[in-house]
Amino acid sequence: MMLAGLIFATEDAGDKPGTLAATLPFGGMTLLEYQARLLVGAGAGQILVAVTRVTPALLGAVSRAAKRGVPVDIVRSAAEASTKAHPLASVVVLADGLVTTDDVVEKMANEGKDAILVTQEPAASLERVDAQNCWAGVARIPAQRIADIAAFPPDYDFQSTLLRAIVQAGAEQVMLPSSAVRSGHGVERDGGALASRSNAVLAALTERRTSWADRHVFTRVARLVLPKVVEKAVPGWVLTAGGLALGAGAAALIGLGWPWGAAVALPGVAALATGAALSALRGEETRAATQEHLIGVIAAVVVLALGLSEMRADATLDGPILALTGIAAALIGERTQARVKRWWGSPAGYLLLVTPFAIADRVSWGLALITIYTFVTLSAAVESRREKP
Repeated sequence: MMLAGLIFATEDAGDKPGTLAATLPFGGMTLLEYQARLLVGAGAGQILVAVTRVTPALLGAVSRAAKRGVPVDIVRSAAEASTKAHPLASVVVLADGLVTTDDVVEKMANEGKDAILVTQEPAASLERVDAQNCWAGVARIPAQRIADIAAFPPDYDFQSTLLRAIVQAGAEQVMLPSSAVRSGHGVERDGGALASRSNAVLAALTERRTSWADRHVFTRVARLVLPKVVEKAVPGWVLTAGGLALGAGAAALIGLGWPWGAAVALPGVAALATGAALSALRGEETRAATQEHLIGVIAAVVVLALGLSEMRADATLDGPILALTGIAAALIGERTQARVKRWWGSPAGYLLLVTPFAIADRVSWGLALITIYTFVTLSAAVESRREKP
């Protein structure tokens, strides 16, 4: 069944009269572009933007949103939306000024024909739907529901009228999880408050990295840096280039006989982790995955460089053997892991562990430690995939 999206963009920003809330900045783009990105990620093949007036900023946002490969049409009424929506489509509705995450939109996109997201949290809600619950800004409806209100007079509020039609149709009420509120879900039409919610969404995106090294080191760095990167509109390629340059610099320093150069790779990994979160925010999943893979590449290059430096220092093959064995086990472990547990090893974690030994000029100890760690992680990953009796 075809999935479509309906975004409402009718209200002015609370602190900027004459500016539509949907065109306020959010995560290096406009809020409307971010909402369109969420819908495309959930599988929408068509997006409708409901407006009462068209501004140059809105036209620009719609034009940029359409570059994701999904047609984006502006509609001024329920009647116009009904004619443009495929009659058999299921429509995911996003309220005006809504901030949410991929998980929420994808969950609602997979609900039944009529479903409405509700909450008892006033800060994350819009209109009340019954004595206990308020609308949390997302709904899934058949296109027929829009046609049901197409004949209403034009002075009726499209969003409110559609909400009433959804409720009267007996839509299933889906409770908004508390985790979504912590991740920034809510309705905002004020520029300052929207920036705060943007930071909450950015923080939630960094939580995608689950290993202990990411959780306690690199994710914390990303949380501090990411809002500033978004505020300054730093391009994603700058973070990628910076991460690669620092990784290459670390390998070069080790090659010149300075094992402590491994420490130079750590800010490079932090830059790539930050870039991956920024790419995820913008819906650039391929770029985010590439940046994640580059973290592994940098870790492998640094470990191999340390192994070769140890070979030159003690004239044995112990260093390269430990390095290559650890890298091989890590590669197999990464491919084997289905669900990562926090204590399991990761490329960032291996690099973090070996660096203090490199600084202390005890490279072989560090290589031995991470090799043991990779095998323990690999064993745990294989065991987790075995069928339990």
